[in-house]
Amino acid sequence: MALEMLSNGILIIGLFFVFLAMLGLARLPDVYNRLHATTKIGTLGAFSVMLSILLKVGFSPMGVKAITVALFILITSPVAAHMISRAAHRHGVGLCKESVIDEYGKACSAACSVDEDE
Repeated sequence: MALEMLSNGILIIGLFFVFLAMLGLARLPDVYNRLHATTKIGTLGAFSVMLSILLKVGFSPMGVKAITVALFILITSPVAAHMISRAAHRHGVGLCKESVIDEYGKACSAACSVDEDE
């Protein structure tokens, strides 16, 4: 009984985080902010849902698949978001007008100028 209540609680928390990630995807102004919302919050939400499944069904084949998917999401999602944001920045996708700092742009332009000097 307690394990089922814990599983349901984690499921609700996970679904809430997944909802926040969807809301961020729809509401945030540029690709970088959207990636931040979907990667950080979406990963936590998906991990929570998979953990809830594991708690609910135990270490059955479904539970092992859930924890495997959760670990895969934890490993690949941040790397994919970094690659997408780096590619967007290199292709000139601009920041929203409310953004005030572009530290990656400064570092990238400094690295590019060093490469051109050599």
